[in-house]
Amino acid sequence: MTGRYRAMVCRRLGPPEVLEEAWLARRGLQPGEVRVAIRAAGINFPDLLQVAGEYQHKPSMPFVPGFEAAGEIVETAPDVSSWRTGDPVILRLRGGGYAEEAIATASTLLPKPAGWSYEEAAAFPVAAATAWTALVQRGRLRASEILLVLGAGGGTGLAAVSLGVTLGARVIAVASSAEKRAAAQTAGAASCLDPASPDWWRGVTADAVFDPVGGVLFEQAFRALAPGGRWLVVGFAGGTPPRPAANRLLLREAELIGIRAGEQGRRDPSAGMLQDAALRDWLVSGQGRPRLDVVYRLGEAGTALRRLSERQVTGKLVLRIG
Repeated sequence: MTGRYRAMVCRRLGPPEVLEEAWLARRGLQPGEVRVAIRAAGINFPDLLQVAGEYQHKPSMPFVPGFEAAGEIVETAPDVSSWRTGDPVILRLRGGGYAEEAIATASTLLPKPAGWSYEEAAAFPVAAATAWTALVQRGRLRASEILLVLGAGGGTGLAAVSLGVTLGARVIAVASSAEKRAAAQTAGAASCLDPASPDWWRGVTADAVFDPVGGVLFEQAFRALAPGGRWLVVGFAGGTPPRPAANRLLLREAELIGIRAGEQGRRDPSAGMLQDAALRDWLVSGQGRPRLDVVYRLGEAGTALRRLSERQVTGKLVLRIG
């Protein structure tokens, strides 16, 4: 298949506004690959970091951001039998989602639920994989435990709230606006706290803390960690990686656990297979359906990332494409 397609390209590192619309040449498929016409792409905090040159995975420039998308298969390599042209799918990518099409390895695709829009499907995999890896695979969350979710109004936080409730935990959500707290409550949180309230952590004793925020919130919320508790380090949307004192971990006999959902599966194929099965089950169950905030057009990717950087988003931002 020859021709060109539109994409948002990063040619130099910097703020979201460096992204520019461009036409890219198609390449042929390699064995095991499929070509997908993208209908929607999810927007995530790592996209923002990658464009700024601050993410751990640094692709060669120029590059197209975007770790998740959804669309329809338009071409398959001759050796691919698991998918057919026309199948609606969810893509998990290492980049390339902000485009009219993308090439993906067939084994990484997930089926799009029939009742979900492409926008909802595109907003699913990153948040769901992160929540599952953190709470199940690494955090060992058990029924009846107390889970404290920081940044609970964002896409990843809401996925953690929903999964925590499904696992039987009592979920306490921490979110910075009334709208975000309402979304967390709808997702199943037993109670919601405002981090702007003085001493908001008093009276909370959490067996596990899901933390995609870091910064000042880490220092405050650490006081709520139970002896023997697990602190799940997901990201630093607050802007500053915290520097926990080792003596505080020692006194609480606590665990500090780093979460990298994508790398977990690439490093350990058996863990990747478990994650795939879990995400498929999640899609079939219909639980944890993503909450969408604003849907932008492809050419508005920079605007969407700017809004994400301001931390005013409840749920997920999505690009509608095609």
